[in-house]
Amino acid sequence: MKLIVQIPCYNEEKTLPDVVSAIPRSIPGISKVEIQIIDDGSTDGTVETARACGVDHIVQNGRNKGLARSFQHGIESALSLGADIIVNTDGDNQYSGSSIPDLVEPIIRKQADIVVGDRKPGDNPEFSWLKRQLQKLGTRVVRNLSQVDVDDAVSGFRAYSREAAYTINVMTRFSYTTETLIHAGQHGLSVVSVPVKTNPTTRPSRLAGSTFRFLKKQIVTILRSYFMYRSLNAFLWAGVLMIGIGLVPVLRFLFFYAIGDGDGRVQSLVLGSMFLLAGYITVVIAFLSDALATNRRLTEAVLERVRRLEQPPPQVDTTDLRETLQIMRRSDDKAYRARSSK
Repeated sequence: MKLIVQIPCYNEEKTLPDVVSAIPRSIPGISKVEIQIIDDGSTDGTVETARACGVDHIVQNGRNKGLARSFQHGIESALSLGADIIVNTDGDNQYSGSSIPDLVEPIIRKQADIVVGDRKPGDNPEFSWLKRQLQKLGTRVVRNLSQVDVDDAVSGFRAYSREAAYTINVMTRFSYTTETLIHAGQHGLSVVSVPVKTNPTTRPSRLAGSTFRFLKKQIVTILRSYFMYRSLNAFLWAGVLMIGIGLVPVLRFLFFYAIGDGDGRVQSLVLGSMFLLAGYITVVIAFLSDALATNRRLTEAVLERVRRLEQPPPQVDTTDLRETLQIMRRSDDKAYRARSSK
């Protein structure tokens, strides 16, 4: 099996040598390990450093496109290079390369499609108390929405099987972590978590300027992914709730109207009608959005098929075949000579 370790980089000249040197080149069950960086428009010497470190493949965006786009470009490049397993790690040396064998083992054993590295964020002393609590809450929310059992939803240290990589379609620019988990849950992919080692923090995260900005972007990503894949549930229940609320004042008005005391209670009718109308529109939106979601699933199936067709055919070792043909030719020659001598 061929493993490609991809490293999205944006101005990682200082930390990249440590990241590359920590990646093991020999892993049980893996015949070949290659390293690929995705340069997201770096303005320092990241690309030159990567070449000096012996990186096998370099993908350059040309300009800064964000972590999620870089991740997607790396996945597509790794597939075209014939990767059977793709490991994604960060260029800031946050994750320890010594944990890569632990990440790929469940995929090698056919026990998972995606493996997420668990940093134990709730117990990480380098995180503030608030950040630890937000990590726990965010993981719980993603676990419930995606129906995937993960312990560290925003960990970027992950391994993907080739089959899982074919299905990945990241739509956001900010981050791929939560979106790909919700995507995996909707596609029935098997996801497991394994404990991984981390290194001391070398610099503040560039993904967001502060914890609250990071939280805001993650909430938007989660909601967008949820509405994208489970829009019927999201809008239908909201519409049913508004219809239920609207029925209460309408029925109240009808009751008093029936007993001859409807004068002065038109406000209930107006309020209820507003909720009923809003509920009806929301239910209609639910079914329209579900039709769009169905169309998205069909589009993703087409994209997956196109990706498979675009991949080069697998390389076949023909050594044994040539040896077999030579043996058959020698046998035929001996049989022919034996018949000729008779």
